[in-house]
Amino acid sequence: MAKKTTRKTRKKPVKKQRRFGWGLMLKLALVGAVLVGTFGIYLDSQVRTRFEGQKWALPALVYSRPLELFPGQKLSHAQMLRELQLLNYRKVASPSRPGEYAVSRNRIEIHRRPFNFSDGAEQARTLLLSFDGQRLSRMQNPDNGRELGYARMDPVLLDRLNVDEREDRLLVRLDQVPALLVQALITVEDRDFYQHDGVSPLAILRALVVNIKAGRTVQGGSTLTQQLAKNFFLSQDRSLWRKVQEAYMALIIDFRYDKDEILEAYLNEVYLGQNGAKGVYGFGLASYFYFGLPINELNPDQMALLVALVKGPSFYDPWRNAERARDRRDLVLRLLANEGHIDRQTYERASSRDLGLIERGRMGYGRTPAFMGLLKDELKTRFGAEFLNQNGLRIFTSLDPIAQHAAEQAVAEQLKQLRSRTKRKDLEAAMVVSNWRKGEVSAVVGGADPSFAGFNRALSARRPIGSLIKPPVYALGLESGYRLSSPLKDEPVTLRSAGGQVWRPKNYDRQYRGSVLLVDALAKSLNVPTVNLGMAVGLDNIVDGLKRMGVEQPIPPYPSMLLGTLELTPFEVNQLYLTLANQGLYQPLTSIRAVQDQDGELLYQHNARASRVLKPEAGYLGLYAMTRTVAGGTATHLAARFPNRVMAGKTGTTNDLRDAWFAGLDNEELVTTWVGRDDNGVTGLTGASGALRVYSRYLDGRGVDSLELAPPPGIDQVNFALSDGQPADPRCEQTRLLPARTAGLPPMRGCQPSLPELPSGEQVGDWLRDIFNFAR
Repeated sequence: MAKKTTRKTRKKPVKKQRRFGWGLMLKLALVGAVLVGTFGIYLDSQVRTRFEGQKWALPALVYSRPLELFPGQKLSHAQMLRELQLLNYRKVASPSRPGEYAVSRNRIEIHRRPFNFSDGAEQARTLLLSFDGQRLSRMQNPDNGRELGYARMDPVLLDRLNVDEREDRLLVRLDQVPALLVQALITVEDRDFYQHDGVSPLAILRALVVNIKAGRTVQGGSTLTQQLAKNFFLSQDRSLWRKVQEAYMALIIDFRYDKDEILEAYLNEVYLGQNGAKGVYGFGLASYFYFGLPINELNPDQMALLVALVKGPSFYDPWRNAERARDRRDLVLRLLANEGHIDRQTYERASSRDLGLIERGRMGYGRTPAFMGLLKDELKTRFGAEFLNQNGLRIFTSLDPIAQHAAEQAVAEQLKQLRSRTKRKDLEAAMVVSNWRKGEVSAVVGGADPSFAGFNRALSARRPIGSLIKPPVYALGLESGYRLSSPLKDEPVTLRSAGGQVWRPKNYDRQYRGSVLLVDALAKSLNVPTVNLGMAVGLDNIVDGLKRMGVEQPIPPYPSMLLGTLELTPFEVNQLYLTLANQGLYQPLTSIRAVQDQDGELLYQHNARASRVLKPEAGYLGLYAMTRTVAGGTATHLAARFPNRVMAGKTGTTNDLRDAWFAGLDNEELVTTWVGRDDNGVTGLTGASGALRVYSRYLDGRGVDSLELAPPPGIDQVNFALSDGQPADPRCEQTRLLPARTAGLPPMRGCQPSLPELPSGEQVGDWLRDIFNFAR
């Protein structure tokens, strides 16, 4: 009995231990399941927040104006080629794809890219352009020879604003990515992408085998979904815990989202290089970074190189390790050929090409720091400081790349000559070009080095404007009743201020002419007649008129302001002269045409609104007087260099030859130019010998559209006597034919003096007439 009892007491603890062990394991499993499930819920919330919210902080894309094409346009063969170069079009023998062009002696055939303009999308199209000198003479459809009256090119991508300090990307949709690039990515990185559930054990085994055969790492085991999870949510450390999280998140992502959506996210998230302090993320930006091209225009070898870089952008950096990068590219091409995705001819042609890289950091778009400074200021003023924080804006500007290039060349090349001539190496210059009909800024140059993003003299360098003040003063005089023929005193004058200070203005040549017609006083830029005119009109009236015409700076009403002590920037001068160019219509200059959000919805559209601030007759007469400055005044250099062209302009020089200015316009563009020194030192240059030469060099590259002046109603050509400026018969005395308001003009002075009257009231003429009548 004792033995039986002993056996029973030994067996009971074993059963209890087994039950306890299984129970503990079940409890632990339940706890683990709960923890895994809870962790999964946490990871799922992270995934959904990122995928269903705003995935990336996208920069604002800034575009130039689209080049408008029409027969008769001022556009040379060389300028069109320059535009195509900025747009990164490819020169080929026969254009067959968007982004290609072919050149002959006076023709260019273009396959224009499709583009979503601010006013709607346009598909790709082919154009055949014919040129005659500085003009686009003809435009045709090369497919059928049909004549075309209008077309426009896609705009140049100028810059991207509000870029993340560490990450930079250009968002692309899956349908914008070439199918071959997608196929290459899947072939090299995850060939079972469309079959697995986010994690692929087979891919890990296959990669191991391929890598062993190749003798080096050719394929990775992680799926694209795992890589996306790592890039989106996790660090780059190689711990087991990170790999567990990566796999778990990949399963969640694959469960929740469509394969194409996952692939599109990967295409925009993958790290592909380093541009200074910023990482280059996504194939859209990498295409510009390495080749300067939109992704849909890449060749097979270029696509292969981008896919090759996924493995290690630093290790395969094509600028530093060209051979290594080329070997990896060719491997990708070979895999594509082996899988049948490209034929043998394509493989051989692609693998024989050079890498074809652009300069690192150039990004394939133009940098215009001076214009971008203006744009940022206007965006902030118009929309507020936080406007650019919106995601994915598209900003369409008024910048004209052809004008910008001509302006940069003019400043750089002419300033080099001026520095050599004056022996002053610190001479600087600035230029602002506007389309005065539209009130849009076309180009801005802020200094001798147009690519320098520092001090922008076009916007920030306020200097006395000298004789540039005269055309507004004369326009206000014409508005108050003066005529172009009005005689102005040119004699020594003394003015005394309320504080007892004496001012004796003098002409530049220190000579006096006694009396001079108003139009000649402006053309010759005479100081004394200008002071007499301004004082007659009234200083307060002059100040009020200048403010109406666009001057926002305080203007002290001192007589010296009549000779240009007012300090303005080149941009502010352009705004002032814009009113003169439009014959008395004021409109604020702008650099913005339209703004869209990331969905293409229009947020802003510029509509030019002008208000009349000068009588149209005065505006026209003032502009006419400025044409005389070019035809026979201080700017005759232009008339000699560009004969048979009508232009208007005005030179400006300040005391001691410190600042040289010129403002000039043709039928389309208004250009203000300044030459001086940052320390306000002496330059030894006048407006005619300094700034005018920079403007003349600009016209060499840009071309001239002869100014067409249309007089308003009530203006007619009248002969005025040189002696007193009154209407007179040109057959009897020396006269000048000038435009004038006909209303209120005195009658024309005739040739014969008035006849004496007989005592009876009968005139001598009547008596003689009777004699001849009797003789008949």
